[in-house]
Amino acid sequence: MTSVRAQIRHPHEDAPDTSAVFRRIGTLPDGPSKEALREEVVRAWMPMAERLALQFRNRGEATEDLRQVAMLGLVKAVRRYDPDRGSAFESYAVPTVVGEVKRHFRDHLWGLHVPRRVQELRNRVRTAVQELTRAPDDRVPGVAEIAAHTGMSEEDVRVGMEALGSFTTLSLDAELRGADDGYALVDTLGAAEPAYERVVQRESLKPRLRALPEREREILYLRFFCGETQSRIADRMGISQMHVSRLISRTCARLGEQVGADAS
Repeated sequence: MTSVRAQIRHPHEDAPDTSAVFRRIGTLPDGPSKEALREEVVRAWMPMAERLALQFRNRGEATEDLRQVAMLGLVKAVRRYDPDRGSAFESYAVPTVVGEVKRHFRDHLWGLHVPRRVQELRNRVRTAVQELTRAPDDRVPGVAEIAAHTGMSEEDVRVGMEALGSFTTLSLDAELRGADDGYALVDTLGAAEPAYERVVQRESLKPRLRALPEREREILYLRFFCGETQSRIADRMGISQMHVSRLISRTCARLGEQVGADAS
């Protein structure tokens, strides 16, 4: 019996003739024999899948990982291919493998998640920049130039250009370009200023304090601005310490309610 490997020999390693094998696969029920033939076809087309994977090298993913993803696409193509539809396997397998690799980039390698439409705009802009930049020292093409070259709107070009930096992320600990003192990106980030809230509270409180009766205003001033004790305030005002305590509690509670009502 002629071996499957003999049937699939072809002068071009990337394009073996597996049409007869696929016809045999179509006549077999699911089982070990059918899977064995599929494996033979996959092995025959592996050079083609590897060649397609290498087209995506130097884009932030390890070459071996690209190969693995391409092989997964090849396996899917072999399992789904129907020779009765009249198209050659290569015309079906190539877009299947390439689509699997592109899907891998889309789903797993973006440092910042962006919608699929934005990813596609980014890819179109990236390709246009490469096509319009003829030499390493050429200037980067502008928005209008890219739009004219691709037929995209200028707004879509801007969106795509913004997404160019979303594929990979920069560590907050990364030292800024030109910095020689360890100044990192994290050092440029702002933080909430706690004093802002205090300023708002004080400004909201000022008119309420001015509206207090003179005695209550003086008691609060002595207690919170001069640091006097309740007993010393009581002696100075000629009232009991218990009275001072009640006045402070009642006045502070009323001020809090008034300021809260103003904020709402």
